[in-house]
Amino acid sequence: MKTVLIKEDILSRNNERAKEVRALTREKNVYYINVMSSPGAGKTTLLTKLIPALSKEFRIGVIEADIDSDKDALTVERETGVRTIQMHTGGACHITCQMSLEALEALGVDGLDVIFLENIGNLVCPAEFDTGSDMNLVLLSVPEGDDKPLKYPLMFEVASAVAVTKLDVAPIFDFDRERAVKNIRKRNSCADVFFTCAKSGDGVAELAEYLREKIKNK
Repeated sequence: MKTVLIKEDILSRNNERAKEVRALTREKNVYYINVMSSPGAGKTTLLTKLIPALSKEFRIGVIEADIDSDKDALTVERETGVRTIQMHTGGACHITCQMSLEALEALGVDGLDVIFLENIGNLVCPAEFDTGSDMNLVLLSVPEGDDKPLKYPLMFEVASAVAVTKLDVAPIFDFDRERAVKNIRKRNSCADVFFTCAKSGDGVAELAEYLREKIKNK
């Protein structure tokens, strides 16, 4: 019982901080996208394809969150040229709103239209903490299997949209597209689903157009 109460108190404080984040992005007219997935699902690679598709119209910044290493931040900065910062979590497997707020302040929201937060690679903890984002973009890679929405329900329940990644390796794995959508729908009837391959570019333009409309509508 004590553990539950402590957790509820932590989440309650985090939700209060989320209001501060949303107030900041609303004041600065910034669209904030929280990208979540398991490790290796392709978050960084997909961002390096989405950002060029959007940067002709929007000024973009990226927050790269990792337990350690600046590899992903350097990749995004090198491949896209957009304003990027690295956030080390000190071993934490998720991003709290306090971390989110501090990272936004460190990145600097002035002069930006869109900010991507690449969250920690984990299908459990990040879903529990509201980052104050406008959208949760969840990635599901083909090698993980189409059953992951059933095994990690909260991640897909909080998703605004789901991007299925690495379609190029689908012939190698027992991955069924229709079954994947059906399993996502069991957890979330509203999330939009996209099938993508960053390597070939398949589906990237459709996802970018979807994000473009969301950003414009804020």
